[in-house]
Amino acid sequence: SSSPVFISPSRYITCTEYTNFYGGKRAEIPQGNFRRLPFDHCSLSLQPFEYPVCTEEGVVFDLLSIVPWIKKYGTNPATGEKLEAKSLIKLNFSKNNDGKYHCPVMFNVFTNNSHIVANRVTGNVFSFEAVEQLNIKTKSFKDLLTDEPFARKDIITLYIIYTFFTFFIFTGIIPHDPTNLDKFNVSDFFHVKNNMKCLDPDEEKAKQDPAYHLKTTNLETRETLAELYKDYKGDQLLASTMKEPEAKKTDKLNAAHYSTGRVSASFTSTAMTPATTHEADAISDDAVRYQYVKKKGYVRLHTNKGDLNIELHCDKVPKAGENFIRLCKKGYYDGTIFHRSIRNFMVGAFLRPCLSKTAEAVKASGGESFWGKPFKDEFRPNLSHAGRGVLSMANSGPNTNKSQFFITFRSCTYLDRKHTVFGRVVGGFEALTAMENVESDPKTDKPKAEIKLISTSVFVDPYEEADAQQEEEKQQASRVLKRAEEEQPRAFRAGVGKYINPATAKRPAAEDDGGPSTSGAALKKAKGRSGFGDFSSW
Repeated sequence: SSSPVFISPSRYITCTEYTNFYGGKRAEIPQGNFRRLPFDHCSLSLQPFEYPVCTEEGVVFDLLSIVPWIKKYGTNPATGEKLEAKSLIKLNFSKNNDGKYHCPVMFNVFTNNSHIVANRVTGNVFSFEAVEQLNIKTKSFKDLLTDEPFARKDIITLYIIYTFFTFFIFTGIIPHDPTNLDKFNVSDFFHVKNNMKCLDPDEEKAKQDPAYHLKTTNLETRETLAELYKDYKGDQLLASTMKEPEAKKTDKLNAAHYSTGRVSASFTSTAMTPATTHEADAISDDAVRYQYVKKKGYVRLHTNKGDLNIELHCDKVPKAGENFIRLCKKGYYDGTIFHRSIRNFMVGAFLRPCLSKTAEAVKASGGESFWGKPFKDEFRPNLSHAGRGVLSMANSGPNTNKSQFFITFRSCTYLDRKHTVFGRVVGGFEALTAMENVESDPKTDKPKAEIKLISTSVFVDPYEEADAQQEEEKQQASRVLKRAEEEQPRAFRAGVGKYINPATAKRPAAEDDGGPSTSGAALKKAKGRSGFGDFSSW
């Protein structure tokens, strides 16, 4: 028991062993945290892209997402390194008849298991199989679509699937190292690690409202906040969100064919006040009002290159048509510069702060709609970017239409269901040709000579006629209702015969005095009747 105890070196773990091998050391990016981004997604917004561009390393972004980021931070969102907008490469993806991305040479549909590469010179996107068979093995480095020459180093890997055991197979085939999977790992993106975002101006404005951060609240919290803001007068905006919305009155014009659902909701939820009467739900004012818009609108744009006569599809896209007509009548577009012109594509009119007459007109990029907030897209199957002179809304994403618009120089059907078509040029095509002939800066697409929208003239406003017709129908319905109330019968007494007027039921006195009365004889005769008797005659 008193003998010394010797510990063998193999019976314990050193600090170095524990740190580097057994428990203390973890990989910087564990395999379980590896999340691959789909090939058709933007590496910044993590959503499907619409206008794809990529860096020289093959990191794909959406143009509408990466440009605001570069203006604000000037870095690559995936790596955190310095990035300039001029270094971005526009990608030309091809689609099949089903609208799916595919290789324009092999015609195989791209999936998340495809090997996709791009040509730095032309921006065309192919499958690696096509480039390997027709360019690399034949040593004929010409674009497979445009036949433009390029170097082997111009092949950029956009998407690739590898396992750790097959990395070495492709070493040296593609100039950009395909084993670098960091550009596909969402968990390793610089902006994801540091929780960095580039918010839209409208979203930044909305975040100033404290109610923006209240995503879901229970009944007790809502009641507490409602009681608080009943006495507290500081933040009127937040207090208004706590008020129960007032029930909208319905009439013959705006009554829906379905109910508000309060009866069923109160039956299944104890948080609601019980309701036993079905009430028709009220249709929105715009939906009721736009039912009366049956005509086209006509506007003339006076530019320094000539006049453009515009026909607006107010009967098909009433919201966009009314927004444009109201802004024209307001003089909102007066002095606007067409600051982007691309030959064989379009010319775009965008408001700039230096051209605005009021500070309210240019609160954020893209101007403002007539109602002060963006409105939803209005896509119609019979309205397409087909032909020359199509008038369409510019936007920064779905349902973000404001005041910007553009006019096409040729068919751009790939913009369908992305931008709202709301009009077309019906006169003044020589002015449109003059706009197209103005040379533009190839880098910024800004016209070298000024193209200016001087003023606008509204010839036909179908919304005024619709408002007048709606008001006339309201007055007519009011007169019919008033007449029906006047024609209701009057009650003279309670009980049976309450609607009979006593004055008309009473006989004149002359009828009572004239002629003998037969009531006595009738009574005597009735009294002499014996009924069945004693049944002796049976």
